[in-house]
Amino acid sequence: MPTYDMRNVKTGEVEEMIIPWSKKKEMLESGEWESVHLKMAPIVTHTGNIINKTSGDWKDLLKKIKEGSGGNSGLTAEQKRTHGFADNTINT
Repeated sequence: MPTYDMRNVKTGEVEEMIIPWSKKKEMLESGEWESVHLKMAPIVTHTGNIINKTSGDWKDLLKKIKEGSGGNSGLTAEQKRTHGFADNTINT
């Protein structure tokens, strides 16, 4: 929710308010308040590499999935060897 600096028209006092847009709109329409500034809270989704922050168990599971995915990848046997995929074909 955004933070607004609102000035009371009668007193001139400025207050910092964390209110939804609809509430701000009501306050402005009443004529008792006027908007001074809009401030947004800083948002950080993540920093760094997510793989480096995961547990060893998750990395092992990903490795097993990669090893088992060679059968239907559309790569030739040579491409699989080049890119590190295990050759899981069954020879009869």
